[in-house]
Amino acid sequence: MSKDLEKLTIEQIRNELESAYIYLGIAAAMEAMSFVGIAEWMRRQAKEEVEHGMKFYDYLVSRGVKIELLPIVQVSTDYKSPLNAFEVALNHERKVTGLIHKMYDLAVSLKDYESQNMLNWFVTEQIEEESQTQHFVDRLKFAGDNACAILRIDREAGKGKDS
Repeated sequence: MSKDLEKLTIEQIRNELESAYIYLGIAAAMEAMSFVGIAEWMRRQAKEEVEHGMKFYDYLVSRGVKIELLPIVQVSTDYKSPLNAFEVALNHERKVTGLIHKMYDLAVSLKDYESQNMLNWFVTEQIEEESQTQHFVDRLKFAGDNACAILRIDREAGKGKDS
């Protein structure tokens, strides 16, 4: 494995754990606003992001790379509304997609087939992540200021990611 790809993968461990922290910060804000369903959805996302970080971690271990853990920045717990929270989450998922694509491009240029194979899973996963988050952005935009609609979205979010 090239040193450049090792470096990006180590950074991606941090990025995934930072994503978990961002989702946890959003969950805290939503709980403070009594949007417990959305908070639950965000908590599930946080757990999933930790799993993603561990996939990168385990991959590096399997390739014999010495793990370095990078610092995670403090994240916000202040969001104006559920729509604002989901817009922040969507923008963050788009950023992560770009980082995964950068890693994949490097793996292709290096003919690192093992890394390409591992990264294929993440490319597919990011499609799902963006789609699910976009779904909530679209629904909340449609709901506008309709409190009943927002509360229904909150309840559905608490039931599961595919609500």
